[in-house]
Amino acid sequence: MMLHIPEILTRDQVADIRVTLEGANWHDGAATAGPQAVQVKQNRQLPADAPQSQILADMVTKALKAHPLFISAALPHIILTPRFNAYESGGHYGNHVDSAIHFDPLKQISVRTDVSCTVFLNDPTDYDGGELIIEDTYGAHEVKLKSGDAILYPSTSLHRVEPVTRGVRLASFLWVQSMVRDDTRRQMLFDLDMTILRLRQTLGDSAEVVTLTAHYHNLLRQWADL
Repeated sequence: MMLHIPEILTRDQVADIRVTLEGANWHDGAATAGPQAVQVKQNRQLPADAPQSQILADMVTKALKAHPLFISAALPHIILTPRFNAYESGGHYGNHVDSAIHFDPLKQISVRTDVSCTVFLNDPTDYDGGELIIEDTYGAHEVKLKSGDAILYPSTSLHRVEPVTRGVRLASFLWVQSMVRDDTRRQMLFDLDMTILRLRQTLGDSAEVVTLTAHYHNLLRQWADL
């Protein structure tokens, strides 16, 4: 499931993050790439142990946890510490699939990556290129969202970032170990949750809505991998 989630961060939050990033000590993003990815990765990243990293990561994590659509779609069990990157002057990231297991140096845990997330930190008019291209069985999908918006997609997806030919593309990126490992089941639960929400708005907590809600929780109970 690929899902656009609007307004994860407010305009003021994005502005605060960008001011902090302007004074950050960026490192070569290739330092965190695997043996295949390092050949196609050209960007800058904020080190996980940089003074600004934890403050900004906490801000993004709290915003994600407070957004009902993110919770419903990702069903997060563990949210890895958000990271930050910048693409400019032809910077890009060629086709790759995210590693199945990521080690979080701040939390000191290894986490299975089920869901990938990118939170955009500047508007599409600020830069040329830089589209996130995500491929699935239906083809290639181009993503370039306004600042504060996020895209969720399965970590199994082949994806890339096109070269940035003008300006700077700033983003926060992270991974989630979901309570439900299988993407198809997460999609089914998300669709059911959204249907229940719409029915409650028109029917209230009718007997039928309560029954559907019970089915949702019983499926989650059966499929949760904790």
